[in-house]
Amino acid sequence: MRFIKYVTSFIAFIAISSAANAEHHSEAKSGKPKLVIAISVDQFSSDLFSEYRSTFTGGLKRLAGGAVFPSGYQGHAATETCPGHATIMTGVHPGRAGIIANNWIDLGIKRDDKTVYCAEDERIEGTSFGSITAPMQGDYVASAWHLLVPTLGERLKKKSPGSRNMAVAGKDRSALMMGGNAPDMVFWWRGEGFETKQGGLMLPALPKFNAELKAMLAKPRAPIAVPAHCEARNRPIPVSADNPIGTYRFQRPENGARIFRASPDFDAAILALATKMIADERLGTFEFTDVLNVGLSATDYVGHAFGTGGVEMCINLSELDRNLGQFFDDLDKMDRDYLVVLTADHGGHDLPERLTLQGVPKAQRVDPKLNAKDIGAQIKQALSLTGEEPLLYADSPFGDYYVSLALDADTKARVKAEAIKQISDHPQVHAVFDGADLAAMPMPRGPVEEWTMAERTRVSFHPDRSGDFIVLLKKAVTPIATAMRGYVATHGSPWDYDRRVPILFWRKGMSHFEQPLAVQTVDIAPTLAAVIGVDLPSDATDGRCLDIDGGPGDSCQ
Repeated sequence: MRFIKYVTSFIAFIAISSAANAEHHSEAKSGKPKLVIAISVDQFSSDLFSEYRSTFTGGLKRLAGGAVFPSGYQGHAATETCPGHATIMTGVHPGRAGIIANNWIDLGIKRDDKTVYCAEDERIEGTSFGSITAPMQGDYVASAWHLLVPTLGERLKKKSPGSRNMAVAGKDRSALMMGGNAPDMVFWWRGEGFETKQGGLMLPALPKFNAELKAMLAKPRAPIAVPAHCEARNRPIPVSADNPIGTYRFQRPENGARIFRASPDFDAAILALATKMIADERLGTFEFTDVLNVGLSATDYVGHAFGTGGVEMCINLSELDRNLGQFFDDLDKMDRDYLVVLTADHGGHDLPERLTLQGVPKAQRVDPKLNAKDIGAQIKQALSLTGEEPLLYADSPFGDYYVSLALDADTKARVKAEAIKQISDHPQVHAVFDGADLAAMPMPRGPVEEWTMAERTRVSFHPDRSGDFIVLLKKAVTPIATAMRGYVATHGSPWDYDRRVPILFWRKGMSHFEQPLAVQTVDIAPTLAAVIGVDLPSDATDGRCLDIDGGPGDSCQ
């Protein structure tokens, strides 16, 4: 039970000796790496990387000894999981990739459920994503067909058919957006085990792996010891009487699979399966280069359930560092020549109840009446409209809003204008952009950190999928009206706490350097493409190649 060493013994901290660190940076590799490992740590913001960097002693410390870009940007406004993952291995912004959000509305779809999930194939009859109140509860078929551009792994396979392009993640959308439409193997967590897409190639060892994991989850889990550097964060935050925040240590009762995702054990299991894939499929052992995409999802679930500023996130990142260290140590024992890039799909924002205690007095939850239904009712009254058909549709208080297709052109224009006016006047709203205006805008070309809000929204915009208008909330407004168990904080804003993510490259013997100037996650694919010899024309990417040589050489040549 190989993954057991990742997920059962968290109290003993694994220290990396100075001798081991010296070995990591000796014997520089030359030529193309045999294995590229692209890791996305969901909701791992630059703020978290900076805050905890001095405490890392394992895998994250190793990566921080390579080429470090601490100010990476997900340049777009819709800082959600699906758009963010879509940028990493395609090199294009979400609007161009067709992945405008986690969910959007398609009023023309031939099913009652008009919400479309970014990683489903709604063309299949009888399927449903769920509902706004119960998303992902429908019988949907996971697919990357909404992704309009190829990933790096798919481009590699066109040049080198023998190369393998694989993915494993905690979320289907993470695995599919990084692996693309035709990965050789792809796995994600679903309820009580890892599964693959319809017709996907199965790892022979997966049934046994899932059975062992299920047996482990049937047993209770003791609390994780609080590291010394986390003690100051170990204090309760008043959110609600039945939802304690700030002191949880990831203990689980018997049969605790339901809360498994929001714990460091979840990422440990993902890394264990990634290790199994590398070993069993002999990734990185042939004359060609292989690609393995790894989506670590626990940090996002922890951030949603407990926020980013408490003991829970502190413990989680300590364990993530330890588990990544074990993962890389296992790869070293396999004697693979591998190049790693680690980044994130987006950042995150702490819960307002804690922020108000820490110097952010304007932190607040969104007005529960800021939603499509209530705003639509106000517009009906203001314009003296009748009928039972909703005027507006939206998946959340912010982001894409859609005007009913049942209206004639003149009425639709009046409704959109009134909606933009009413929502713009709301004290929690920063801006509302008309979709027609965004479609007419050129793509931004200047420094990403200086983009206007309209420019950030433009690179998330797709004319066939985006809303009739897009709503941006003010800074420090959490778009969760009422905190609930498992969902007290989130992301998705155009503000830098959600846009800035670290980008770390590491290969054995790589010269260390740190570049604090802003780069983008769309730069990752062209950077890797140059290293492994894949032609990525400049007009096929929104990014640029980053020279990660760290010396007189140029990895982009």
